[in-house]
Amino acid sequence: MRKRFPSLSPSSYGAGWPASKRITIVASAVAVLLAIAGGVALMTGGGNGHRDPDTAAPAPTGSPSSSEAAPKPSSGSGSVPKPPQISEPVAYAKAAAQMLWSYDTRDTSRDQQLSGMRAWMTGESTYADWASISGQVPDPVLWSRMADQDQHASASVTEGHYPSAFKQALAEDPSAITKAYIYVVTVNGKQQIAWKKGGGGAEERAITLAVQCRPNHDCTLAALAPSVTQ
Repeated sequence: MRKRFPSLSPSSYGAGWPASKRITIVASAVAVLLAIAGGVALMTGGGNGHRDPDTAAPAPTGSPSSSEAAPKPSSGSGSVPKPPQISEPVAYAKAAAQMLWSYDTRDTSRDQQLSGMRAWMTGESTYADWASISGQVPDPVLWSRMADQDQHASASVTEGHYPSAFKQALAEDPSAITKAYIYVVTVNGKQQIAWKKGGGGAEERAITLAVQCRPNHDCTLAALAPSVTQ
């Protein structure tokens, strides 16, 4: 039986938002959007264009705890890029999606991956859902198995846009955004994965992110948002 290769993607490692976090975000600028999407599952990694290699790296065996603490700053960030100084929501979401879809177990430990991702997060704890972001990283055992195979991935982004539900919510209540300045952006792209002995494959990816872009400040990542992609 052919195996599906593991990857850092919402379809494999995402977790639902805690009720308390949903309530907090609903009270923010995206209240109407989240009310519309409250019953919808988190965005999956997408299966369109997936290639199943005959020889694949080990399949996923578990996911990290949703309450996993942020890694120690001293662990460094390995190959994870630093957050860009971008004040436009769609551009920042596209950069964040590319970061989330990229990793290199050859020179980056799991702690370094988490540390690098954590640097992209908003410092406002009211709106930061670290569990939804850290949940994209495999558990320590699986990361070790991936490292044994020198597994690494790169990503390209094709486009990013505001979902229609978010635009409608903003049109109905323009002032709502001024409380938290959280924007919801859907990003589409492709992830290329490779490992030892020429193994590899590609998958189309789609993700919806909540990013915070306060006036006169660079944007930051708040959370994975509900699946509203139109």
